Parts: sequence; C-alpha cells; structure tokens
Amino acid sequence: MFQDENAWPQAAPMSYARTYRTGGCTVVEVHGEVDISSAVRIGPPLDTATGGGAPSVVIDLTPATFLDCSGLSLLCRAHRRMRERGGLLRLVCANRAVLRTLRAGGVAELLDPLPTMAAALAPALVAAGAAES
Repeated sequence: MFQDENAWPQAAPMSYARTYRTGGCTVVEVHGEVDISSAVRIGPPLDTATGGGAPSVVIDLTPATFLDCSGLSLLCRAHRRMRERGGLLRLVCANRAVLRTLRAGGVAELLDPLPTMAAALAPALVAAGAAES
C-alpha cells in the first residue's frame, strides 16, 4: 500500500495514458489494460488532470481493452477530486466488457459513461460558450 494516497510510485514510462486539451477540456485518454500493474502509470496523469485548474476533465476509455478494480479505484478517485473542487468530470466508454465492469462496481451509476467524445465535450462546449457571452 502507498503511505500517502497522493503519492504514486515512479514507473517506467509507457503509453497507458495520453493527456491533451480540446474543446475547453482536459482529456485523459486511457489505453490498453487498466489493472494493478498499469494503475501506477495511469494514476499520475489522472491526478494531474483532476487536481489542476481545468474546470472540465474527460476520461476517455475508448482505447481501453480491460478494466479491473484498480481501474475502478482510479475513476472513483478522479471523481472525488473533481467533486471536491467543483469541476466537471465526464467518462467516455463504449466497450461492452469495460461497461460491464463499471456497472458491476457501481461506477457507471456514479459517472454515467457516455458513448462518444462528442457527447462528453458537449456540456463543456456549452459552458465555454456561456462564459464567453
């Protein structure tokens, strides 16, 4: 276990998560199998995105092929961090196996996964337009 829940152990760089900005949101795109071994590589980008100043974060699980309880834990942590600072968190997932895990863990009810990036970005685009008016 980690002594500090905010500290992640260092891991060799791999392409499990890619972060970028689009449509006024920070997007964390998660790739491959999300399990205990990849969580140490996915956690830091999620923590950076959800702990920073971005008002909207989208977690894109479209490229993810598997999700276990470690992945559920990462998603719950991201949700809690965004809720604590009043941000908006959206989840994109259309993979049936991953959705099944989200439902079994109760995370689907918490995060209400959307099937496409366009659907996830729509609320942020509306909010950004209202802020500019």
